[in-house]
Amino acid sequence: MSQALPLWSAARVRRLPPVAGFVAVVALLALPVAPSADGGAQGAHPADAVSALVVLYCALRLVRDRHRPLSATTAVVLGLPVVGLALAAAGAASPGAGLAGLGRYLQVFVLVPCAVLLLVRGRDDVRLLAWSLVGLALWQGALGTHQFLTGTGASYQGERIRAVGTFGAQDVMGMATVVSLGLVCAAGLALGRAPVRQRVAAAGCAVALLVPLAVSFSRGAWIATAVALAAQLVLAGWRRALTVGAAVLAAAVVLVGGLGLGSAMLQERLGSITQVADAPDQSVIDRYSMWAAASGMWREHPLTGVGLKGFPDHRDSHASLALSSGSETDGAGAGYVRQPLLSPHNMYLLVLAEQGLIGLTALAGSWLALLTLGLRRLVTARRTDPAVLDCGLAALGLLTWQLTDFAYADIGGPSTVLTAVCLGIAAWWALGAAAREVQGP
Repeated sequence: MSQALPLWSAARVRRLPPVAGFVAVVALLALPVAPSADGGAQGAHPADAVSALVVLYCALRLVRDRHRPLSATTAVVLGLPVVGLALAAAGAASPGAGLAGLGRYLQVFVLVPCAVLLLVRGRDDVRLLAWSLVGLALWQGALGTHQFLTGTGASYQGERIRAVGTFGAQDVMGMATVVSLGLVCAAGLALGRAPVRQRVAAAGCAVALLVPLAVSFSRGAWIATAVALAAQLVLAGWRRALTVGAAVLAAAVVLVGGLGLGSAMLQERLGSITQVADAPDQSVIDRYSMWAAASGMWREHPLTGVGLKGFPDHRDSHASLALSSGSETDGAGAGYVRQPLLSPHNMYLLVLAEQGLIGLTALAGSWLALLTLGLRRLVTARRTDPAVLDCGLAALGLLTWQLTDFAYADIGGPSTVLTAVCLGIAAWWALGAAAREVQGP
């Protein structure tokens, strides 16, 4: 009779899938984010440290036994951003700023995605990562909904009702990002060919996550999620798209209508998306000013930009007088803080300003290749292996969400590591699924 293994025995740990390290990265984002002395977010989060350890583990595995080396196509697609990054780092104002920026960009867009691609063994590992994102979204969403209902969230229009989860008022986009990614994963799992019970559970999670996403009051997250869900529905089939779309619309109407006081604020926030050109608020004016500043930096340095971490130093010389001195944050366990505006809140313009046309072409080219190859893989899987469609829909949904959100946000904050994980999932689907898929579930 075999003896049961202790909970933390070495043998039990060895049985864990290699991708469990990234599940731990996702789980660590459930921890509270403590503000720094000036009210800003901490520079490093435990999730970033663990992601670095997982990358190191992956590298040691490759050195030890040459485990699943990257193909030439994969190396080119995922390594393409290094070209622009190296040039921009060389042109940074100081070696320290160049190295810091280079390390962050390599982590998010090269090293972690490569590690996810190499450590994922097959569809079950992708589903494990997707469900971990859903679980994190449910946790953060529950906290955010509680903040909205009890008036303990971040300040919004004079009331402390903005849902921010554990990220605090200093990172109002953190919870919105987590909830959006979890919702997209749940939608992908629900639209696949998994057992009915799993699809029903995933659909229930997706509907539940609409509430915290709504009370995050994040216009960028709303737009990106709507685009990603629409893409997933279309890729799942027109008939299913119409059925599920009607059900989601009905659920959204019921949920928003049941929010009472919040429904008026939500309608106002939704209306502001299409009215920003007529009567923009100060946040929109600031964003337009920073977009114009980033464009001005690019025009002066069209090929290589002003260098990594160079946007804050060049902002004032290119921004209009309409730009305010900073954004105001309050609530969610922190006092009033005025934070400086140090980025254009648009990833494409940030890369264009700091890395120039070479850097943007390299990064955007890598992302476009992932999207194109992922769509081709989905078409093939629909004919040859429909059981894996849920993984493809989740991967393409995550990539679509990220590419859309980059028009309204850039990297920064603890949730940035999730961007790297999502790009890794998309890379597995686009570049590694066919070659590395183990025996099906």
